[in-house]
Amino acid sequence: MASIVWFFSAPVLPYRKSLATNRRFDICKPIYSSNPSSPVLPFRKSLARNRRFDICKPIHSSNPSSPDSIAVEPTIRRTANFESSLWSYDHIQSLSTKYIGGDYEARRHTLKGVVKTMIQHCQTSIVDNPLSSLELVDKLQRLGISHHFEDEIRDVLEIVYNNYYNSHDKWSKMDLNLKALGFRLLRQHDYPVPQEIFSNFEDNIQNVNPCSHEDMVRILNLYEASYHSFEDENILDDVKDFTTKYLTENLEKIDESISSFVSHALELPLHWRVPRVEARWFIDAYEISSGMNPTLIELAKLDFNMVQAIHHEDLKYASRWWENTCWATKLPFTRDRLVENFLWSVGFSYLPRFSLGRRNLTKVNAILTTIDDVYDVYGTVDELEQFTDVICRWDINAVQELPDYMKISFLAFYNAVNEMAYNTLTNTGFFCLPYLKKAWAEWSKAGLVEAKWYHSGYTPTLQEYLNNACETIACELILAHIMFSISAVSNEEILQCFESSENVIRYSAIIFRLVDDLATSSDEIARGDTPKAVQCYMHESGASEAEARTYIKMMMDETWKKLNKERAHANSQFFREYINYAADVVRTAQLMYGKGDGHGSPYILKDVISSLFFNPVQGI
Repeated sequence: MASIVWFFSAPVLPYRKSLATNRRFDICKPIYSSNPSSPVLPFRKSLARNRRFDICKPIHSSNPSSPDSIAVEPTIRRTANFESSLWSYDHIQSLSTKYIGGDYEARRHTLKGVVKTMIQHCQTSIVDNPLSSLELVDKLQRLGISHHFEDEIRDVLEIVYNNYYNSHDKWSKMDLNLKALGFRLLRQHDYPVPQEIFSNFEDNIQNVNPCSHEDMVRILNLYEASYHSFEDENILDDVKDFTTKYLTENLEKIDESISSFVSHALELPLHWRVPRVEARWFIDAYEISSGMNPTLIELAKLDFNMVQAIHHEDLKYASRWWENTCWATKLPFTRDRLVENFLWSVGFSYLPRFSLGRRNLTKVNAILTTIDDVYDVYGTVDELEQFTDVICRWDINAVQELPDYMKISFLAFYNAVNEMAYNTLTNTGFFCLPYLKKAWAEWSKAGLVEAKWYHSGYTPTLQEYLNNACETIACELILAHIMFSISAVSNEEILQCFESSENVIRYSAIIFRLVDDLATSSDEIARGDTPKAVQCYMHESGASEAEARTYIKMMMDETWKKLNKERAHANSQFFREYINYAADVVRTAQLMYGKGDGHGSPYILKDVISSLFFNPVQGI
């Protein structure tokens, strides 16, 4: 049967021409091919690209002098020289916190009651002061405590929308700050606010003053709103271009009371940030800002530390599982990144109710990391063909055909996935193993294609690379495991989601793949890996590395718009939540790779990990 691969509907043009003519484009429409992998070229070409490799000792006959003895050629294996983990098993198991028990729960309950009263007061004054209500909602979200007030927030936004945003006549009378903040929050919560609300935004910013706190709040809210755009929304493109340029050029002039917020936003917009990481940053920033509400800051600090206590237990559980696999010692060529894998899971969802999902996803992330290193670093093509065949067959009896290191890899992987499928069956009644087996098989086959490219010295086109890379980045696999970790979902909803999720998976996979490549491609090429998106585009178009990186970033921006639109048009609440998880996968990738290869080099995210998991918020 033909397999599905993906490509851009228009050919990739040389860089200088494509930027001028292809500002918007269709990404990854499906075509069918009976042979998605490229021809394998002679193996000897790969030796020139191996900057580091290990040679396994050759196996000799018991009688080397015998004329019948045959010397076996040594097997050449790469090594990536991965750094050791910063977080030991004993350290993780020793984690403790005082933020558990009845006293803290009672205090949190009291504070939640006070905040609910604040929200109710806002509801009664929305008609007179809608901006104040929206600002409260924004603070609750950025402080990481909005999950306690979901119904109340929904009521506030419903009133605001009905009174201010569902009629063109009301827009013309609206303050620019109210337009911008309301647009962002309402689109985030699925209200159909059109871009035309900003059709005259230039008239409202003629005399903005970078030294004015109020003016910069307006520009900053406009900037953040522009990242909720859909494809072909030209007005929002203009808003983004203007606000980005204005904030960047005036950063040194901006009022000190807001300059840190502007710098933070220019580094990465709020829409692209991991909520839990943003909450930890915003707690500190909000506490020293003018107009800080003591009740909100106390609740945010207390709740952060109490949720951190739940994360401690999840991380300890995952650490015990990881220790029992023995992969860190038995497979020393792989990355020991248990805590970083847990960070991925917290990025997908930090909420207390997702504890089982975090535990499952940490296992999935650790398996992906380890087996990815088998494909990318250690395995030979012959071994990887065997390994892929065993994964596709899901046959425990076939494991004896594999080399010892693959036996160890497959058995722990096989047991973990089967256990997760069993737990899903007992908790929800849905037998998900066939779906998981298929997702893992597709991922492993894509990994084999990439390994063959490497060993043959083949450089794919950008289109060909992305066809395969959207599988190797494992978005579909991760999202499948997330879906099956949500216990309240019906079988019908799961099947409907599978039918509707093709575009969501494709768009999230593209962004994930490209942000990974922008951060890691230089290091991976230096050690002889397959060319990544940047190098494929350079090879194909003749662009410089700087031009190629600009082109790749443009692709990411355009794909985010498509993902935004998919969410806005979701046909069910569950599917909307599924798309939220897909977006959170992408956001976590942007955290992990925003300042380099945070998954490969443990020091890059050391401070982030410490602040999230090991150090409670002080001052309560």
